[in-house]
Amino acid sequence: MPTSLTLTSLRDRYCRGMTPCDVAEEVLAAIAAHDDPGVWIGGACADRLRAQARALSEQGPAGRTLWGIPFAVKDNIDVAGLPTTAACPAFAYVPDRSAPVVEALEAAGAMLVGKTNLDQFATGLVGVRSPYGAPRNVLAPGHVPGGSSSGSAVAVAAGLVAFALGTDTAGSGRVPAMMNGVVGLKPTRGLVSTRGVVPACRSLDCVSVFAAFIDDAMAVLDVTAGFDPLDAYSRAAPPRALARIGLGARPRLGVPRADALRFFGRAASEAAFHRAVSACAAFAELEEIDLAPFEEAGRLLYDGPWVAERLAVIERLMAAQPEAIHPVVRGIIARGRDISAVETFRSQYRLAELKRAADGALASLDALVLPTAPFVPTLEEVAAEPVVVNSQLGTYTTFVNLLDLAAVSVPAGLDAEGLPFGVSFIGPAFTEARLAAIARRFAGERVAEAEAEATPSLELAVFGAHMRGLPLNGELRRLGASFVREVTTAPLYRLVALPGAPPRPGLIRSKGGAAIAGELWRVPQAAVASLLAAIPAPLALGRVTLADGSEPVGFLCADAAPSRAEDITGLGGWRAYLAAQAAGAR
Repeated sequence: MPTSLTLTSLRDRYCRGMTPCDVAEEVLAAIAAHDDPGVWIGGACADRLRAQARALSEQGPAGRTLWGIPFAVKDNIDVAGLPTTAACPAFAYVPDRSAPVVEALEAAGAMLVGKTNLDQFATGLVGVRSPYGAPRNVLAPGHVPGGSSSGSAVAVAAGLVAFALGTDTAGSGRVPAMMNGVVGLKPTRGLVSTRGVVPACRSLDCVSVFAAFIDDAMAVLDVTAGFDPLDAYSRAAPPRALARIGLGARPRLGVPRADALRFFGRAASEAAFHRAVSACAAFAELEEIDLAPFEEAGRLLYDGPWVAERLAVIERLMAAQPEAIHPVVRGIIARGRDISAVETFRSQYRLAELKRAADGALASLDALVLPTAPFVPTLEEVAAEPVVVNSQLGTYTTFVNLLDLAAVSVPAGLDAEGLPFGVSFIGPAFTEARLAAIARRFAGERVAEAEAEATPSLELAVFGAHMRGLPLNGELRRLGASFVREVTTAPLYRLVALPGAPPRPGLIRSKGGAAIAGELWRVPQAAVASLLAAIPAPLALGRVTLADGSEPVGFLCADAAPSRAEDITGLGGWRAYLAAQAAGAR
């Protein structure tokens, strides 16, 4: 899979002088060369992309953690001025405002490339139920790309964008990730606003992320997560829920008993999963679990009242223009008409019981490890048995949102038949950071987590140009540093802009101080000497008191009253100062 558009590679290239305008042209050329019209609905938004790139190139990266990063959006998510079709031309409308998740990404500097194809109304795990055609599976020609977020997964796997948004109700943010060899992150329900998203099942829907690496997906989640008071299903995450963590001792992973696993006759997929479990055993303790309550909960999604919730979205269209709806999608959703209120309540009662059982099974575990999907079907298999095969693909995914769990799917190589395989790490709500840590260790992403934990390191607080997206952040990354979390000092400091071109921040301890925003990074101890040697006077390293009472090492100004320095304490941080400077320049 191409990696030239990953977050790390793009940031490195920007440090070497490339501009967002250069990347925009590179992306458009790659899309033209890929020549798969099934990926996009409406094609790439070339004029919009170029305009964004020009603006970002002029403004610079200050304060934008995703500056110049190209991304795509599944076409059931609103983008202002672009049609939202949900892969149904008769349903299409043009929103005046983008969904909050898109607004957050563009505010962070990400560049929208276009809107991607999907199983119509996000109903399907196969990726071929669209009047706009089917995207081609990047790794397995002749096989389905997975759905419903097929275009988003293919756009990332083909190296056309750095990341893409999908949605996930039954597994649509994970199954296509497996089938195209990328990471699929399905956050906790409500962690990312679904306002401006065409619902599949509004009470269950999540906005998902496709990316090449786990760190990239988590960086996107860091920007998009947040409570939305205008979204009735939005939820506030616990403090530090998304802060990067190390696993420490061997985590405990739940694995189904062998007789509970179903691969529908695909021996190569079964063998691939057992290899993945063996890889997990190298860094984790494994414990067999009873999968029955999870499976039963999953069956409720299409055999229970949640089909009626899908009907609620398109009931008028179904009545007025049934021929506008894909016949398979129409057949599935039409069953919602026959579900009674009594059945709905009975299913809710049963789901509550199953959730209690599932919570009990997870109580002693850090995560479950399951196949993302049992196999990758051919286009012919899906055409012959569209509903049956689709149901089989959801064996290990459909229960996740019903049981209020989080999940991340990661590639697990190719099976013996040369087809992609993937596993999912699944845990309780708001455990994304833990799941990401487990997935990193499984995938060996960049520096293996085990190696990172074995390397002596210290936490370093930074308050200026070393923060994410700012000019000196590359120095930290080249030293092997990793972002931990955003921080705020105790109200004991003044912040000044030291004279020079460009100006530098100086943090000064003061009785009449304020709380100053910054970031905490973990830096290998062996690299600290070279970092210290590069610090110009009057800056130095010393202990900084944070709002939570901790005192990591941080950048301080050794001169309590530097001459010609501008006091910017009232702005609250260096990013705010840069934003004020940029506004003044305009």
